Amino acid sequence: MLHHISFGVRDLALSGVFYDAVLGALGMRRVFEDDTAIGYGYEEDKDLLCLKLRPDATPPGAGFHMAFAAPTREAVQDFHAAGLSTGGADNGAPGLREDYGDHYYAAFLIDPDGHRIEAVINRPVS
Repeated sequence: MLHHISFGVRDLALSGVFYDAVLGALGMRRVFEDDTAIGYGYEEDKDLLCLKLRPDATPPGAGFHMAFAAPTREAVQDFHAAGLSTGGADNGAPGLREDYGDHYYAAFLIDPDGHRIEAVINRPVS
């Protein structure tokens, strides 16, 4: 459905450190960068998330968040720990969210610009 999404950020270097850590925990990496943008994905030149330097950037309002697929529950935990250690704020510790389903395991963060993000895996432990 989606090809990619972009977030406006006020400090590209700070946001780069944060997203290197949280998306790295999920198996993604920087796939391009220049003075005004950093792209993240799995393959070179195929960004799924692009950070764009915008001095007046503000996050979307209440109700919006971006959920990233995690390969394992451990990756969800690593995502959360990495985010807290690189300037993010806790918005929900790693754990089961049984209101969303029997196997919905997620963690929630707020990035340095106020974007709400999540890492989730929704399958039984094998």
